[in-house]
Amino acid sequence: MVPPNNNVSIGYSLEKNYPNPFNPSTTIQYCLGKDEFVKLNVYDLSGKLVKKLVNAHRAVGIYKVEFNAGSSASGTYFYRLEAGDYKNTKKMMLLK
Repeated sequence: MVPPNNNVSIGYSLEKNYPNPFNPSTTIQYCLGKDEFVKLNVYDLSGKLVKKLVNAHRAVGIYKVEFNAGSSASGTYFYRLEAGDYKNTKKMMLLK
């Protein structure tokens, strides 16, 4: 995980991962509008948890997290950010 950017985030957001499609790793960026407990998880198409990327308290800021799917099968995956009342899910594709 990259430490937060010192620029204060205006609100909450979950950005599109890049690159997408990816093989074997991709970067996920998110912004926090205030200090929150954050969960960022990756799920497969059936909804099964694949990887917990973040499960900790984070300060206001912009964060980047790398997801390495080297041992996962090609296909569609979802990543979900939960921070306080903010919840957002996005789709990504792993192509091997």
